[in-house]
Amino acid sequence: MHTMGGMPGPLSKEQRQKRIQDIIARESVSTQGELVERLQADGIRVTQATVSRDINELRLVRLPVGKGRHRYALAQTTGHVGAQEELARLFQNFVHDVDRGENMLVIRTAEGHASGVALLLDRVRRDDIVGTIAGEDTIFVVARTTAEAESIMEEFHALMLG
Repeated sequence: MHTMGGMPGPLSKEQRQKRIQDIIARESVSTQGELVERLQADGIRVTQATVSRDINELRLVRLPVGKGRHRYALAQTTGHVGAQEELARLFQNFVHDVDRGENMLVIRTAEGHASGVALLLDRVRRDDIVGTIAGEDTIFVVARTTAEAESIMEEFHALMLG
């Protein structure tokens, strides 16, 4: 089996990961299985376990694209400003409620959208947020202080209103 571009033998991990980045930049890929199929269509023999490791190493995220569908994207593609705009869009479309207890916030989202919102919150890398945990429709946000949690909650309510 010949490889594309006349490269002898199997692709190195770096080459394979670069190919994955190229594919997700060009096309909407929503599952690991689809990614394996795209790579195999390019003549790259790869297992789902390998693709799963590549996805983790490349820090790919699954972003919601509406109607319950998702697509893989590079976590680094949006800078701080892009992430803020995307966060506002997600809050307006998918966040139903934000509640607070002391320095902890609970964000309720549409079913299946918690992880996408939480990933963007993590990507913005704020000093006032210690971390997030996401389920299917709920995000647990730990703020550094109670006062910061209050201002974060006000900000999140403003994002919801648009």
